Amino acid sequence: MEPSEVAVDHDVSLADERLKFGGNNAPTMRAHPIHFGFMMSVGVGLALLAFFIITNVGQLLVWIGAALFIALGLDPIVRWLETKYVPRPAGIAVSLLILMGVVVGFFALLIPTIVSQTSQIVDRAPGYADSFLNSEFFTSVDRQFQVRERVSSEIDKFFANSEAVGGIFGGVLGVGTVIVNGLFGALVILVLALYFLASLPGMKKWAYRLAPRSRRPRVEVLSEEITRSVGLYVIGQACVALLNATFAFIVMSIAGVPFSVLLTFVVVLLAFIPLIGAATAAVLVSLIALTVGWQTALLFAIPYVAYLQFEAYFISPRIMHRAVAVPGAVAVIAVIAGGSLLGVLGALIAIPTAAAVMLLLKEVFIARQDRL
Repeated sequence: MEPSEVAVDHDVSLADERLKFGGNNAPTMRAHPIHFGFMMSVGVGLALLAFFIITNVGQLLVWIGAALFIALGLDPIVRWLETKYVPRPAGIAVSLLILMGVVVGFFALLIPTIVSQTSQIVDRAPGYADSFLNSEFFTSVDRQFQVRERVSSEIDKFFANSEAVGGIFGGVLGVGTVIVNGLFGALVILVLALYFLASLPGMKKWAYRLAPRSRRPRVEVLSEEITRSVGLYVIGQACVALLNATFAFIVMSIAGVPFSVLLTFVVVLLAFIPLIGAATAAVLVSLIALTVGWQTALLFAIPYVAYLQFEAYFISPRIMHRAVAVPGAVAVIAVIAGGSLLGVLGALIAIPTAAAVMLLLKEVFIARQDRL
């Protein structure tokens, strides 16, 4: 059956304002309280969901940040190989093979020594505590404050608590677990760095398209300058850390500091942290050397501190002058803030981040203020 025609009154018409759904004005809290309450609840829920996701994938975010940092550090090497007429895929493969070879060789040579020396520290920890309690320094303190019984009871309680000892030292099994987890994390970081390094030009082009078309050339210039600075900073910091750890190992071997291989591994990790890493390594190794004697501690501390001064005034400026130029006060504040927010990774990326912020302020905000 054919549908019947709908009756239409052509003399009736609606004004344009009545045809507009919701009117011209945006909804207000007083006029639409349910709408605003619902949207606020949705916003709070999304914020809580984001917080839950970030707190549960924090380790993954750290791995992603480390992989991106490594990719930016290897990118200058790949670009240099491209200038030598080496295709980018081949340059990426060569760079990652060299990096993986260094990492694998480092761990393969040092893991047995690190495990054995860490186990020795765990075994000798009670002896170190007894030596400290019988030392002349603690004896003089005990004469004035009578704290021997309290300190002895706390130390005995600590070593009697297997959970506390396991939490601090980890034991042999704990050390092995940490090493396995570290190797797994290193593998994940290397794989992510490979993908980031291979897709870095495409990622940059996609990110540049987020800027307005008229400003894309300027955004591209600033972004390339920032990524170049970060890459050179990573390479420079790696060279400084390698020189620092090599000198520390030589001095520890001459001075007779125990656990020199394990402490060298700690020094090279701390040396990557700018400003405070080397000083922390000096204090830590000096405290370990004190277990042998104050002569050993001085024999290590004096040359190493002298080297740190030489590094601060001659080595680091020559290596890092092409990468970043950050005032000392800004660098200290940036490292403290980055370490408080993201730990070691935050302290590591603090200085290039501060350099990037200063570059943006100089090229964007200050340039605009000068034109007004």
